[in-house]
Amino acid sequence: MVGEAANADEAIEKIDKLKPDLLFLDIQMPSKNGFELLEELDEAPAVIFTTAYDEYALKAFEYNALDYLQKPLQKDRLQKALQKVQTQLAQSSQCPEPSVQHLAESKQVFVKDGDRCWFVKLCEIRLFEIEGSYTKIHFGDNSPMIPKTLNYLETRVDPTTFFRANRQQMINLKWIDHIEPWFSGGIKITLKGGEEIEVSRRQATKFKELMSF
Repeated sequence: MVGEAANADEAIEKIDKLKPDLLFLDIQMPSKNGFELLEELDEAPAVIFTTAYDEYALKAFEYNALDYLQKPLQKDRLQKALQKVQTQLAQSSQCPEPSVQHLAESKQVFVKDGDRCWFVKLCEIRLFEIEGSYTKIHFGDNSPMIPKTLNYLETRVDPTTFFRANRQQMINLKWIDHIEPWFSGGIKITLKGGEEIEVSRRQATKFKELMSF
């Protein structure tokens, strides 16, 4: 163990500083819950939820958790969870992501979801959004899902056009309709397609820096 924290805010600071490979995370904590903590991180380590609550399991996996352990922890379940982490870390070290170039806005990409296929220009995509282990792509009246992570897509698109609003969503800045202040120093962005995107205080600061002179 490289560190522990008494509350979510302290945990965020330690995660940014220590860059752990694995995070054991509870649901209910002082100041923020576990999901809100993850939304504050720029990059999240592998996550295993350890909690006394069983009703959040589905939501935990929507946040790409490796496992969900209910307290009191069972030794065999903990061992299996740690084996998952070891497997993932081994695969990551053996298969580093290749260096990739950003795709131009005018680039037309191929999107396939089941039996349906589209060729769509990046400039027509207003929102990328995590949906379980897939990413949903919003363009026009369509919202197909592809088996790519949002982290990977973030490396492929132009960061001056696409902005990671939170852990779950990445928006096309040119599709912004309006912006309004939101809770705890954050902002809420409404896209021209009608989607409302909540941006945390930390990401709101980056957004303002990106969009200012």
